[in-house]
Amino acid sequence: MSQQRDITDRTFNFAVRIVNLCKVLDEKPGVGRVLYKQLIRSGTSIGANVEESQSAQSKADFVHKLEIALRGCLKSRSGCKKALSVYAVNR
Repeated sequence: MSQQRDITDRTFNFAVRIVNLCKVLDEKPGVGRVLYKQLIRSGTSIGANVEESQSAQSKADFVHKLEIALRGCLKSRSGCKKALSVYAVNR
């Protein structure tokens, strides 16, 4: 498998896992419900930005789109930590 396909497949699989986590968070009342909205936006945008980078018009455009994906990763990591902490406390 090429490295290009690998990253798009991995970001797609990550988005699926984020959606499944958000389904669990949505079932419980409280802070988790608020967090899941941000988490689903940031977690699913990563793959979209990686896919979009594959049709960049220049190297600078390619880098810019991947930087946007990186910001989504950082937001998602932070959101996952918060969401999982809230979920663990509420169990």
